[in-house]
Parts: sequence; C-alpha cells; structure tokens
Amino acid sequence: MIYFLKFGAAFVMPPGIFILLFLWISYKLFRRREQGLAAALLVASLMLYALSTSFVSSALMRNLESAYLPPENPSGDVIVTLGGGATQDTPDMDGKGGLTDGASSRLLTAARLYHRLHVPVLITGGQVFEDWGAEALIARRLLLGLGVPERDIIVETESKTTGQNAAYTAAILKRYGLSRPILVTSAFHMKRSVLNFEKNGVAVTPYPTGYRVNVSTRALHYTRFTPQAYHLDNSVCVLQEELRYWVTRLTGF
Repeated sequence: MIYFLKFGAAFVMPPGIFILLFLWISYKLFRRREQGLAAALLVASLMLYALSTSFVSSALMRNLESAYLPPENPSGDVIVTLGGGATQDTPDMDGKGGLTDGASSRLLTAARLYHRLHVPVLITGGQVFEDWGAEALIARRLLLGLGVPERDIIVETESKTTGQNAAYTAAILKRYGLSRPILVTSAFHMKRSVLNFEKNGVAVTPYPTGYRVNVSTRALHYTRFTPQAYHLDNSVCVLQEELRYWVTRLTGF
C-alpha cells in the first residue's frame, strides 16, 4: 500500500503532473485534428516520462559510472581531488561555507585515501560564480578537520571548469615533481575528467566515488516507473556529461 501511494503521488508533483498535462493537451490537439502537433507533443511527453523514471535513468547512469572502477590497491604519489560545488556562507562547525553533496563525497574519499597512503592531497577548484564558495579553500579547511596535516595539502584556487582543473593541476604536478596522481571525482564525472587530464599529458589512476546508482543490483519493481525529479536530474546529468565529453574529445576544450 505504501508503494502504491508513492506511485500515485508521483503524478501530482513535478515532473509527473506536467507529463499528464502534456498528454492531455496532446489528446485535445488530436481531437482538433492537429495530428502533427499532437504527435510531437506526445513523443516529447513520453521522452520526458522515460527520462524521469528510475528504470531509464539508472540504466543511463550505470553505463556512465561503469567507465572506471576504483582499484583495490591504489598507489600514487599525490591524490588529486576535483571540486564539485560549494556554498559561500552556510554555517559549519569551524567556519562558514561548505561543499555540496558530490564534492563532500570526493573530499571524504580523498581523506580516507590519505590516511591509507600518506601522500599529499591536491585540491583543485576555484570560486565559479560570485555567490559560490571558494571550493579549494573550503575543502582545505575540511581536510584539516579530518586529520590531514596542512603540510600535505596543496590547493589550486583559480580553475572554474574541468578543463582548467586538469590544465592547472598539470602545471602544479610538474612544479612539485609529482608524476603518479590518483584522481578522485564523482563516478559520473570520471570519464570526462580522465580525458581532460590526458589532453594535458597527465596519466592518472582513476578513483571514482559518490556513485548515484547501484553497480549491478537491478531489482525490478513497479515504482521504478514513477516519474521523479531526482531521476530526471540523473538523466540530464548523463546527457550533459556525454555532450561535454565529446566536445572535449573533438575540440580539446
């Protein structure tokens, strides 16, 4: 009964309510003999519905996140951690500003790797927008709170894109004489990130984290066909990553 109620509730909240509205408008257009417009809206509605379901979005995300898996015994001489968003003035235990969920997952993985390998952590990420936090500086504060000594933290504070993350990091690695970076970023972001580092002549050991979907578990339940904003966000994330990957591959940017 609980799952049935959740299934029904999904169609009175966005995006479900808009899908039903578009289908109703498509039906009205068809009744008015505007078949072309009705068909176009019907196809768009069904695509929106499919991308909003766990059944479709999880399959898309799983395919992207499976590009790399974390090695069982990682080794390297530096842990490179990519920024993923930060707030500017939100309260924290030891200051203001925090990392978004994805960026927090990356930083936590970097801290855990540090305590296993005891190699420097290089954090790359600047202040992307005026009302965003300075990612690398906030991450440094958090790393200190997680027991990583300041002497083992390197920050890069100017980059605003993944391409700049890679380019500026490559220069820092060369300056410090580091050549075996372990790259930490979200699993969905790893494919494009590796490509950007390759474009800058840096071979990395990928260590993906922050998985959004299961690697192999695929239990089938009717609730997987409910339209939800979270699943639509996953689908859009995959489409954006694939588009940016191919733009980088074809143009170098």
